[in-house]
Amino acid sequence: MSGALSGSAPRFLRVRGVPHHVVVDGSGPVCVLSAGLGMSWFDWEPVVPLLAPHRTVVRFDRPGHGLSGPPTGPATAAGEADRIAALLDALRLPGPVTVVGHSLAGFHAEAFARLHPARTAALVLVDSSVEERPRPSRTAPALAHALAALLSAAGIPAALGPAARRLAVRHDPAPPALVRRVYRTSRVLRGTLAENARYAAVAAELLALRECAPLPPGLPVTVLAAPDGSARWERRQRALARRLGARYEAAEPSGHLVMLDRPDAVARAVLRV
Repeated sequence: MSGALSGSAPRFLRVRGVPHHVVVDGSGPVCVLSAGLGMSWFDWEPVVPLLAPHRTVVRFDRPGHGLSGPPTGPATAAGEADRIAALLDALRLPGPVTVVGHSLAGFHAEAFARLHPARTAALVLVDSSVEERPRPSRTAPALAHALAALLSAAGIPAALGPAARRLAVRHDPAPPALVRRVYRTSRVLRGTLAENARYAAVAAELLALRECAPLPPGLPVTVLAAPDGSARWERRQRALARRLGARYEAAEPSGHLVMLDRPDAVARAVLRV
């Protein structure tokens, strides 16, 4: 079965010793799409037909996600920013690029813009994670590793992985065979738990980067939020937009998975810049 859904050929590029699954569609200026915790390249599928006539669209799976190999070390904000740069180098797409990060990957996209300013044309944060006072835990990674080993030994990924995906994604448009291929693996369970355990540490690292690595002057930044009736979440997203000097937009109606619920809103935010 092909890794791609929209007709493009999947690639596996080795970066830092890990095979990364990458799919490239379209032509024109480059945009990179990075999905949130536990998500896969195919979660951007509804957006691709709207972008590909105008952009070279790069989707990739982080280690332990989708079809990519397992991670070889802990996730960091700088490491994820450098991962995007390394994949673009391997694809011979030097930039500048529009980098789009959803949820947790919003941390990675912003870090890329701060650490690789010359390669950044625009930044789009899609219902990005926001942490004003993150509290990293030294024990969380070890606990996540132990839990992943326990669940994997019990056969939980094969038994319940696709069901957990169905609970998380309403009206999932992904082909069931592809969901089973990805979410029945212990690799994805381990990768998701490991990345989640590093969430607060990555958030704290990004806050530190904001103090020492400014965004490029005049960089177009969009915060595309999905308040979904939550006044508190809307306030936090608007505060993020003010902090970054960004344009604020609300995707309504939409749940957290804006690329599935409102692909048109995501495409407009990318194409505007």
